[in-house]
Amino acid sequence: MNPELADSPFLRACRRQPVPRTPVWFMRQAGRSLPEYRAVRGGVPMLTACATPDLIVEITMQPVRRYGVDAAIFFSDIVVPLKAIGIDLDIKPGVGPVIADPIRDAAAVRTLRPIEPDDVSYVTEAVRALTGELGPTPLIGFAGAPFTLASYLIEGGPSKNHDHTKAMMYGEPHLWHALMDRLTEITLGFLRIQAAAGASALQLFDSWVGAVAPDDYREFVLPYTGRIFAGLADLGVPRIHFGVGTGELLGLLGEAGADVVGVDWRVPLDEAARRVGPGKALQGNLDPATLLAPWEVVERRAGDILARGAEAEGHVFNLGHGVLPGTDPDQLARLTDFVHRASVR
Repeated sequence: MNPELADSPFLRACRRQPVPRTPVWFMRQAGRSLPEYRAVRGGVPMLTACATPDLIVEITMQPVRRYGVDAAIFFSDIVVPLKAIGIDLDIKPGVGPVIADPIRDAAAVRTLRPIEPDDVSYVTEAVRALTGELGPTPLIGFAGAPFTLASYLIEGGPSKNHDHTKAMMYGEPHLWHALMDRLTEITLGFLRIQAAAGASALQLFDSWVGAVAPDDYREFVLPYTGRIFAGLADLGVPRIHFGVGTGELLGLLGEAGADVVGVDWRVPLDEAARRVGPGKALQGNLDPATLLAPWEVVERRAGDILARGAEAEGHVFNLGHGVLPGTDPDQLARLTDFVHRASVR
C-alpha cells in the first residue's frame, strides 16, 4: 500500500489513529440517487452490471467524483458470490434478490461450494482498475454476512419476519450450522479475493441480523462472523461490521472481531461506544431519511453525530443505512462538505 493511501483519513480513523478531520462516505453512495448512475444502468440488469468491469468502475467512481468522499465502496451486491457459484437467482426491481429454489434441506446445502477467484474474475479486474484510478482514496470491498445470505436462501427472497429462517435455526440446528458453515467459507473467500486485488478495507453487511435476540446471535451467528473476521486478520486491512436494527447486539458485534462497528440510526454514537466497548472505531449514523428534510435539519443532526462520535476511539461519518433513492445528490455533497469543515482538528 502506498504511503499516501495508508495515511488517508478513512484508514487512519478505522485504525483509531489521529485524523485531520472526520472521514465520510455513504452506504449506497453509488446508486439510484445519482442521475449519472441511472443513465449508465438504463436497460442493464443489476447482476449484469455487477459482472461488467467497466460498469463497476464507472459506478464506483461516480460518487467519489461528485461528492469528494473519503472512501469508495465497490459496486456490487451481496448475492453476487451466490450467483457466481451457480445459485439460480435474480434481483428483481422493486423486490430484491429472488431465489428460484430455496435451500431448506441437507441436499440443497451440499450444493453450496467454495468460491474461487476464477468464478469472479470480473471482480478482480474491476478492483485492480479502481485502485489505479482512485489513487489515495481507499476502496472498500464488501460481502453479505452468512446470516443475511442464509435468510435470502431459505426464504427465497426478502422477508419481513424470517419465518423459515428462524424455523430452521431453532428446529433444525444441525442443518442451520451446516448452511452457515458453507456460507462462511464463501463469504470469507469472496472478501479475500477483493483484498488480494487491492481493496484496502472490507465491510461485512449483516442487514437482517437485527431480527435475532442476543442469545440466539451468540449461539447461531457469532461463531461464523467471528470466523470470517479472524480469517481476514492476516491481510492487515481494516474490517468493518455493519447490521441494521442491531442496538441490542452492539456488544456482540464488537466481540465478533472487526476493527470498526457500524451503527444504524437507532442508537446515539456515544451510547454505541459504551455498548461496543474499547478497542473499536465506530461508523455512522445519520438516519438516511434525514436527507429528505430541509438542510437546516440535516446540518443540526449531523453536527450532533459529530459531537457524539467524538466519544469513540475513531469515527467514520456515514448514514445509519443506505442512501434512499429519492435523495437529492446536492444534499449529500453539502453534507460531505459540512462534515469535512465542521470536524477539522
